[in-house]
Amino acid sequence: MYGASAAQKAKRRTIRDKELNDEQKQEVKEAFELFDTNRDGLLDYHELKVAMRALGFDLKKAEVLKLLRDHDKSNSQTMDFESFAVIMTDRILARDPDEEIRRAFHLFDDDNTGKISVRNLQRVAKELGDHLDPDELQAMIDEFDLDQDGEINEAEFFAIMRDDA
Repeated sequence: MYGASAAQKAKRRTIRDKELNDEQKQEVKEAFELFDTNRDGLLDYHELKVAMRALGFDLKKAEVLKLLRDHDKSNSQTMDFESFAVIMTDRILARDPDEEIRRAFHLFDDDNTGKISVRNLQRVAKELGDHLDPDELQAMIDEFDLDQDGEINEAEFFAIMRDDA
């Protein structure tokens, strides 16, 4: 038990040695402000859960309650911005970039074919409010389609996201 706790503390120290970039810091601040619905400078359970989900962390109820217990300075079952920023910084810095890319790929590949097609891109564009015609979307695919099968596979997507394409 002691070894795991010491290892976790060492990992946290290593993570804290790194910093979020300005854009990430702004996202954390905006999530806190957006979901602090009563503008009291504190997040309750529901506000915290939704704010964390907005930043890409979908925690179970027990996990959110534990975070509140561990970081509740006023014994009011709430969390202030300082605690929220520390928690989110640690979690964002601990993300595995490859896993994030893989998750993004699967958001496009909603039909689970292992490839991103024009149809997949049309759906995403529509969800984002963009109106691109199929020829434009196919041109986007063709630019990065290394095996020339008319679709983007996971390896090609990784190359795009890593800017190796």
